[in-house]
Amino acid sequence: MLSELLLTEINRLNQRTRLPLHRQLYEALRRAILDGKLVAEERLPSSRDLVQDLQLSRNTVVAALNQLTVEGYLISRVGSGTYVNPKVPQPPARQSRQPVRAPDRLSHRGQALSSRFCASELEIQPFTPGIADFSAFPVALWQRLQNKHWRMTYPDMLDYSSAGGHAPLRRAITDYLRVFRSVPVDMEQVIITSGTQESLELCSQLLADQGDTVWLEDPAYWGAGKAFMANGLNLHPVPVDDQGIAPHPRDNSTPPQLIYVTPSHQYPTGAVMSLARRHQILSLARQHGAWVLEDDYDSEFRFSGPPISSLAGLDTEERVLYLGSFSKVLYPGLKLGYMVVPKGLASALKRTHYDLNRPGQIPVQAALAEFIDMGHFASALRKARQSYAQRRHCLLAALQPCLSDSAYITGAEQGLHLCLRLPDAINDKALAQHIGTLGLIVRPLSAYCLKRHDMKGLIIGYGYAPLAEIEHFGPVLAKALAQELAP
Repeated sequence: MLSELLLTEINRLNQRTRLPLHRQLYEALRRAILDGKLVAEERLPSSRDLVQDLQLSRNTVVAALNQLTVEGYLISRVGSGTYVNPKVPQPPARQSRQPVRAPDRLSHRGQALSSRFCASELEIQPFTPGIADFSAFPVALWQRLQNKHWRMTYPDMLDYSSAGGHAPLRRAITDYLRVFRSVPVDMEQVIITSGTQESLELCSQLLADQGDTVWLEDPAYWGAGKAFMANGLNLHPVPVDDQGIAPHPRDNSTPPQLIYVTPSHQYPTGAVMSLARRHQILSLARQHGAWVLEDDYDSEFRFSGPPISSLAGLDTEERVLYLGSFSKVLYPGLKLGYMVVPKGLASALKRTHYDLNRPGQIPVQAALAEFIDMGHFASALRKARQSYAQRRHCLLAALQPCLSDSAYITGAEQGLHLCLRLPDAINDKALAQHIGTLGLIVRPLSAYCLKRHDMKGLIIGYGYAPLAEIEHFGPVLAKALAQELAP
């Protein structure tokens, strides 16, 4: 009986949703029609009968029937009643009991993107890599600067930006890069983006065609690989050694259009690219007519030795695009990064960035420009560097008893994480899972590898964990490692 069917469905909807009654009746009738329980040309009970059978108000019933009529599920015939519209598609008749396979919801590219390592797996816990501590960010000061620029905002600051970003911010970045990163740059070469991921997307879209090859480090930063895959590029992994990316002559048989590197602090091994290797990369880029994407993601945090000059500072032929971000020094939700591009590309990249991404946030960019010009950025960087240096020292001290010739640390001179290299016999994925049961998050080094199978280790972050937590959890981590490494 229709009334019993509708009451059952309404009761189910009432338990699961907060829809108004007329909407519940609408959904119940619509589902009955689509499921074939009400067939084409079947006459519905009168609204008066539905009111009585369902114990609903007349307004509720009429509203539901009217909506279904407007949407074409029902038709009303004067003097005859309301019927199921024969034009509503009916469910196919079942011809066998064979299960019907649900269609794939993702493209092949979508399946590849969603199945590999995902940032959502990195729950923020002590030792999570890739996460900075933004709890010390001067929120009150930042709020005052933003409020100031919102109060004095002109209409053009509420619009999109076709100039590559707010001029004072581009000028501040230019001055910073010239002094601290030895990047020879004019303001017109600086383009503001929403972060490194958008910068990589833009480079992939404008500097390479679908099916072109990108060389990238192996192991590699997962976000770069996903950006390239999403734009139809073929990944060609090039192994990393203690001097950074190490191209072999056989790699030349797969010529690149793009070469992606993290030379100042390779992610995730922490290797610093040697001067000889830097010149080799620039020479290979010239040989293949390729563009080099230099991701300088945490160059601000170097704890021993002089700062490492940028690869862009060595480039004499304008083949390097320099990518940077403010997320590690300030806070990730700021969503502001920048690119320094060769002069010949600047106009085209700005135009296309505008067309594809409609960049904006000009009041926020204005606040950041003032934040930098007033010295607050330098102050925040200095405090962060001091704090991270203490955490790094504490973590290294805690791990010292576990270290040996076969279990050693790389990449601790810079950045917000270190890489603990482990013997080949160790299952680093299983070890990372075991450490996770202790409430600590580390990442297995092998999870970052694209092709090679000869690297085992743990990526351990110290950027997010406060010093007190490192002091407490460092020995816990060390104990778990000692048990695994015990002969």
